[in-house]
Amino acid sequence: MQNRTVNRNRLHRYAWLSIVAALATIFLKGAAWWITGSVGLLSDALESLVNLAAALVTLFMLSLAARPPDDDHAFGYSKAEYFASGFEGTLILVAAAAIAVAALDRLITPRPLTSIGTGVAISAVAAMVNLAVAMVLRRAGRQYRSIALEADAKHLMTDVWTTAGVVVAIFLVAATGWQRIDPLVALAVAAHILWSGTTLIRRSFLGLLDRALPADERRAIETVLDGYEREGVRYHALRTREAAGRSFVSVHVLVPGEWTVQQGHDVLERIEADIRARVPSASVLTHLEPREDPTSFEDIGLDRHITTGRDER
Repeated sequence: MQNRTVNRNRLHRYAWLSIVAALATIFLKGAAWWITGSVGLLSDALESLVNLAAALVTLFMLSLAARPPDDDHAFGYSKAEYFASGFEGTLILVAAAAIAVAALDRLITPRPLTSIGTGVAISAVAAMVNLAVAMVLRRAGRQYRSIALEADAKHLMTDVWTTAGVVVAIFLVAATGWQRIDPLVALAVAAHILWSGTTLIRRSFLGLLDRALPADERRAIETVLDGYEREGVRYHALRTREAAGRSFVSVHVLVPGEWTVQQGHDVLERIEADIRARVPSASVLTHLEPREDPTSFEDIGLDRHITTGRDER
């Protein structure tokens, strides 16, 4: 028995918003780098190119993830979002390497910056664009439980902080005259986005491995099931997993053997509804077993389950 799923077709518009923002910031940051000659601003512009590539992949994967289940994909296509976030993480690593190479060259042979005021002003505008879009994407990602949108928002926020660091570096160069501050900050930026990319790849990898739901959601499910003990209901073989915006829960429910099929069916319907109320967008599958039959416990070892201490009851 399964619940309805959240309509995720609206997520495409957020991907388009990210694409437009990436194009705007590429133009702005590229102009700022051309005017000032700052390798820090060059690193910032390169990261915006990554944003554009990631946004295009996100659009494609969100389109794929929104497809309804079919005969060959009974659980839907929601895991496609993990490919988008993993691809974005990989592009971030590539950008980090490119930034580091450019910064090391400028560290060895420093060059003076020009038209600092104009370049900083243009970069500030680009940062405001990224900040606004990141806030919208983060809110949508949490609302729709979309790892692809959350990854895009996180990357854009990294871009905002990157721009802030570069602007500070430019002002320090202007104040001190020490040209190597610019490439040193660029190296720090490369290290920061390297960490961001690694985090995204790790999260995508864990998602593809059918990681269990977060601990607080598992506790909420157990609380629901525990509440039925007063009716003589027990459970075991509780398993959970998440796939992008969807949560999957399966559990074996044990009821008194003298119950009718209708009684068992009714209690399963109530249990599933209560779990879905505590874990939004969850797909719940229950299996009914007689509590007194010893064979009901023989299937516990078939799959790894969450130990609840109720199996022997």
